[in-house]
Amino acid sequence: MTGVLIDNLLTLTADALTPVETVFEAAKTSVREVVSDGDRISGAKLEDHQAAAHALSWFATYTESLRQMNAWASRLNDEGRLGEMEKLILQIAFGEYLAQMKGGIMMSQNEFARLSDMGLDAAALDTDAINTLLANGNSQAARTRLVELMRDNAGHATFGASGLEEELEMIRETFRRYADDRVVPNAHEWHLKDDYIPMEILEELAEMGVFGLTIPEEYGGMGLSKASMVVVSEELSRGYIGVGSLGTRSEIAAELILAGGTDAQKELWLPKIASTEILPTAVFTEPNTGSDLGSLRARAVKNADGDYEVTGNKTWITHAARTHVMTLLARTDPNSTDHRGLSMFLAEKQPGDDENPFPSDGMTGGEIEVLGYRGMKEFELAFDGFKVKGENLLGGEEGQGFKQLMKTFEAARIQTAARAIGVAQNALEIGMQYAEDRKQFGKSLINFPRVANKLAMMAVEIMVARQLTYFSAWEKDHDQRCDLEAGMAKLLGARVAWACADNALQIHGGNGFALEYQISRVLCDARILNIFEGAAEIQAQVIARRLLA
Repeated sequence: MTGVLIDNLLTLTADALTPVETVFEAAKTSVREVVSDGDRISGAKLEDHQAAAHALSWFATYTESLRQMNAWASRLNDEGRLGEMEKLILQIAFGEYLAQMKGGIMMSQNEFARLSDMGLDAAALDTDAINTLLANGNSQAARTRLVELMRDNAGHATFGASGLEEELEMIRETFRRYADDRVVPNAHEWHLKDDYIPMEILEELAEMGVFGLTIPEEYGGMGLSKASMVVVSEELSRGYIGVGSLGTRSEIAAELILAGGTDAQKELWLPKIASTEILPTAVFTEPNTGSDLGSLRARAVKNADGDYEVTGNKTWITHAARTHVMTLLARTDPNSTDHRGLSMFLAEKQPGDDENPFPSDGMTGGEIEVLGYRGMKEFELAFDGFKVKGENLLGGEEGQGFKQLMKTFEAARIQTAARAIGVAQNALEIGMQYAEDRKQFGKSLINFPRVANKLAMMAVEIMVARQLTYFSAWEKDHDQRCDLEAGMAKLLGARVAWACADNALQIHGGNGFALEYQISRVLCDARILNIFEGAAEIQAQVIARRLLA
C-alpha cells in the first residue's frame, strides 16, 4: 500500500508541538485568572470552574502524551529502529489527538474538554504542520495498513517497538512467558468462581522477586527501577489484573516504610515484605469519605502502655483476609478535623481463612461482592479496640500519616497506569483474535473497516499511554518529582483501558455479553481503573491544582 505514510513525519510532529505548547501555556494563564483569588488559587473557585480546570488537565495530558510519543519515535529513529509500524502509530496518534485538542477531548462517554471551556479558540492550532497531520495522519488507509502489520506480528503483546532498554525488554519477556503459561489459562476460571488467586501463584511470583522488586538490596529486595515495576505490572495484568495487582500492596507498604519509617522499621519490615514472609494490605478508605481522606474518622487512642487502640470502620480493603499487616491510616488527634490529625500504622493481624477471615481480637469484616477485579477479594472492616503496638507508628511521630501517604501516590499511580496498559493490551489481543476467527458474510470480521479501525486505535492509544507511563517511571527513577506525570498517565491509561475493553466486547457482538467469553471479565476489570487510586474526576482536579500552583 503506497501513499500511507506521511513524508517528513518527525519534522511535522516536532513542528506541531510548538503551537500545542503555546496554546497550553495560554490555557494555564486563562484558567488561572478564573480560579485565582488575589495571588493564590482558590479551592472554591477551582471547584466552581471544574469544566475549565479539568479541560486544562486533559489538554495538559494530551500535550505531554504527544511530547513523549515524539521523543519515543525520535529515539527509535536515532537507533535505526523506527519502522513502518511505529511511524503509523505515531502519525495516527498525532492526527487523532490533535483533532481532539481542536474539537474536544473525550473525558468520558458524554463529557468533552474543549478549548472554549478555557476561554480559548482553535486558531492557534491552525498551522501547516498540524493541518497536514490532521488531514493525513489518522486516515483510513493508515489504520488499515497498521492492522495489516499487526496481523503479521502474530497479534501478541506489544505492537511496535516499546523503546525500552534491553534489560527491561528481557524482564518483559520473562513475565510475558509466565503470564501466558501460568495466568492466562486459569484467569477466567478464577474470575467466574470468584476464587482467590492460589497461594502457589504468590509463591512463584515471590521466587521471581515481584514483591521486593523495587525494595533496595540492603533490605532483601532486588533494588530494581520503577520502570521494571511498570513492565512487570503491565505483563502480569495482561494475563489477569488480579495477578498484576498482587504486588501493589507490597509496593505501597514498601514506599511508606522507605519514605517515612524509622531505621528499625525498615530493617524489620522490608525484608519480610520482599520475601513474602508477610503480605501487607492498605487500609485507608472509609464509608462515606471516598477520596476525601482528610475526613477520616477511625481513631487510634494511645493507652498508658504506649500502645494504641483503633476504633472505626474501613471499606474497600483489598486482600484483607489473607494478609499479615495493614498500613492503617487513623486519626490520633481527636481535636483535629482535617488531614493534620492523621497517623499511619503498621498494624499487625493474623491471616484468616474462608471460615474465619478475621481471627484477630478487636477486628471483624465482611466481603464486598464485586463485578471484577477479583482474585484477592474486597472487604469492609470494623475495629473495636483493635490493638496496635506503639512501636508500629510509622516514623515514630503522630500526625504525619497523610504526608506519608501522599509520598506513595507517585509510585502507586504509575503502577496503576501500568496495570491499565496491561488490561488494555489483553483486550486488544482478545478482540483481535476473535476478529480473525469469527466469520460473517463470507469473511473474517477483521476485514471490515469499522472492526479494523477499532483495533488500530486500540494499538495506538495503548502505545500513547505506555510512553507516558514509561516517562513518569523514568522521572521517578531519576529522583525527579513526577506526581503530575504519574497522575496524567493514570488518567489517560484508565480511559484507554475502558475504551479498549468496550470496543473489544463490541467486536464480539452478543458473545461478548456471555460470561463464558474472556472479554466479559476484561470489561469488568477495566471499569475499576477509572475509580481506584483517585477517581478520574479527582485526578483531573489534582492535576489542575498542580498545574496552576
